[in-house]
Amino acid sequence: MKTSVITQSSWIHRNDLKPDARLRIFCFPHSGGGASFYRRWNNLSGQEIDVCPLQLPGRENRRSEAPMTQFDALIELLADVLAPYMGTPFVFFGHSLGALVSFGLARYLRRQGKKSPLYLFVSGRRAPQIPRDDSSVARLTDKEFIEKIRHFHGTDEEILQNPELMELFLPLLRADFSIYESFVYTPEPPFTFPISAFGGRDDIGVNVSSLIAWKSHTVGTFGLHQFPGGHFFLRDAEEQVLQLIKDDLAPFLGAL
Repeated sequence: MKTSVITQSSWIHRNDLKPDARLRIFCFPHSGGGASFYRRWNNLSGQEIDVCPLQLPGRENRRSEAPMTQFDALIELLADVLAPYMGTPFVFFGHSLGALVSFGLARYLRRQGKKSPLYLFVSGRRAPQIPRDDSSVARLTDKEFIEKIRHFHGTDEEILQNPELMELFLPLLRADFSIYESFVYTPEPPFTFPISAFGGRDDIGVNVSSLIAWKSHTVGTFGLHQFPGGHFFLRDAEEQVLQLIKDDLAPFLGAL
């Protein structure tokens, strides 16, 4: 099956087109992060896999746009803007907030009777049925907010220690935490497609048991992979992670 080429979209940030790719991987960013987090992936993924990093409003080249704050509204909008690109077989990868968003989008597509991903890859995020330690972070004062997100180890320390960057990023980070806090978990049947979970061994907010808990969301195969490092282990392990993803997707690529 030959893929259709993605045309220009503010939601999908990419430079290198792969007109002969047979499968797409939509990559969802972490809190405060943007599509540039996945800037090397398309070069590392080979010619059969087309990497499509999602650029959400309020970040990087979309900084002038108001960030979204409600989980359900974001999911419905993503389903709409990505619909033209889901004719080609696709999978989801999400890190931290992106893992929760990709999970929610996969559920929404199923409820709407739409095409589902072939695989769900989640990274740096506890399973969605496990509640957060604090449900009102977005409404804290600036000082309290910065200390709280530092405790969660879910935001780059380089950003937290830079006052000028924090002035720019605080509204976005608050908006992203509002997305987290507006998510309400409800039980639904598990997916039939496989799930693989990735995590850093030193990520204090995402321990191994909270990664294993993703297994309850599939009746298919489940994979667990841990790497040295904390919440942003992915920066040093992206080549290993991509190789594991390619290994997981090899049977699907062979059948396309």
